[in-house]
Amino acid sequence: MKLRFSRQAQQDLEDIADHIREQNPPAALRVRTAIIDSLRTLVLFPRIGRRQKTAGVRKLVTRRYSYIVYYTIDDTSEEVVILTIQHPARGREHADA
Repeated sequence: MKLRFSRQAQQDLEDIADHIREQNPPAALRVRTAIIDSLRTLVLFPRIGRRQKTAGVRKLVTRRYSYIVYYTIDDTSEEVVILTIQHPARGREHADA
């Protein structure tokens, strides 16, 4: 499996890093790295995330910083598609099944 980011997910990752960088630049890199490391797990175990009510959408909570990642699996192209990455304090786009 390959990992692919939607435009929204790319923007989310940039926004997270920018927000943290304002207060603590070294922490921004640590958080971004932790999120990316968690996403690498999806390449090996794409169905590890919890199913959501929206068909085909799954949720992964990243290690260490607990960001919520919503994603889908495209078996045809063998890709894990990251839809959005959210801080747990934000309103959630999807709900657990």
